[in-house]
Amino acid sequence: MRQFEPVKAVGSLLIAVALLMLGNGFVGTLLSIRLEAAGVSAPFIALLTTAYFAGLTAGSFRMGGLVARVGHIRAFGAVVSLLSASTLTYAIFPHLVLWIVLRFVDGLCIAGVYLCIESWLNRRATVETRGTILAAYMIALYSGQAAGQFFVNLEGSPMLPFVVSSVLVSLAVIPVALTRIASPDIEAQSHIALPALFRASPLGLVGVGATGLALGAFYGLAAVAGRQSGLAIGNITFFISAVIAGGVALQYPMGHLSDRFDRRLVILVATVGGALAAVALALAGAVVWAMALAGALLGGMVFALYPLCVAHTNDRLTEEEQLSASGGLILVYSAGAAAGPIAGSLAMQMIGPAGLYLFIAGVIGAAMVFAIWRIFRSEAVPNDQQQPYQILPRTSPMSAALEPFSEESEFIEE
Repeated sequence: MRQFEPVKAVGSLLIAVALLMLGNGFVGTLLSIRLEAAGVSAPFIALLTTAYFAGLTAGSFRMGGLVARVGHIRAFGAVVSLLSASTLTYAIFPHLVLWIVLRFVDGLCIAGVYLCIESWLNRRATVETRGTILAAYMIALYSGQAAGQFFVNLEGSPMLPFVVSSVLVSLAVIPVALTRIASPDIEAQSHIALPALFRASPLGLVGVGATGLALGAFYGLAAVAGRQSGLAIGNITFFISAVIAGGVALQYPMGHLSDRFDRRLVILVATVGGALAAVALALAGAVVWAMALAGALLGGMVFALYPLCVAHTNDRLTEEEQLSASGGLILVYSAGAAAGPIAGSLAMQMIGPAGLYLFIAGVIGAAMVFAIWRIFRSEAVPNDQQQPYQILPRTSPMSAALEPFSEESEFIEE
């Protein structure tokens, strides 16, 4: 049982993350379904997801000042309270422009949550326990998000899903407010300029950007595409949960392969698998079992692509550069996630609901072609010099501090 001691030590933080994602992880899906039912076109629905990722990006680099001024517990309580109020406001004032503003606020709040929780976890992590704590964090994060999708199915009052979300989000404050874990200092994050990061690892940066485009489009429009295809709401939430579950399940096997073979080849496998899964979804129509299987494969490949590209980038940087590079990678991912819904909605307007998955297939396919070019263009990093693969959340630059780095890493120009 000693292996669970590191998780037990941060249990209050993990409970808070699970409750918050259980309550807030389905709000984007719920809003998309409500707007689609009201006859709002896909490009306008996509603006909600774009606003959310814009808020998440701004908050990732600005919330540190708030936390430094008032402390982790006060900052966490403030942003979660604002998130809870925002959730209820959706139900009280169903107006598209206001909802877009609220989604930006939601992104800011979630960025503050990630910053608080991840810096806290980093304080409690040691070299020996980082992997265990990060794995537990990922399980809490994504299991809460996947399970929360089913709250979209709540029947009765139209306000009920929003009320349940607000209650769960509010409850997330309790374990944090009562925690005995000391608050860490928030250190200023240094960042490598994007041109320098691209010179160090072109494939890493392109892969991270493609992941953002694909997942941003999926999260913003999958529910809309499902409704346009004639799926019931229950089937849509099952499908989205299958994508998230597949993403969690396949990350470790893909990472294990990348530690044993040329990591660029594993990235190529992920892009080929993701592109094929997206094409299969475009062809699946409204066949739920086919969508669930193809969706699980899509999630497994695309979710794994981000940490694979981060590890590939880290293979070519020193330890100090790895930490500062995390901000640039998060920025590229977030920019892609903000642009993805708009581009995906345009594809849906031209082709129909299948256009979303053809867009995702095109984005991942472009990354696949780029990966092939880089494999022939540059030398591989020897296996014994590769950084260990680590499953990583796409949350804030602070999450990179939870990744165990090797002291033997050195910069290698790709």
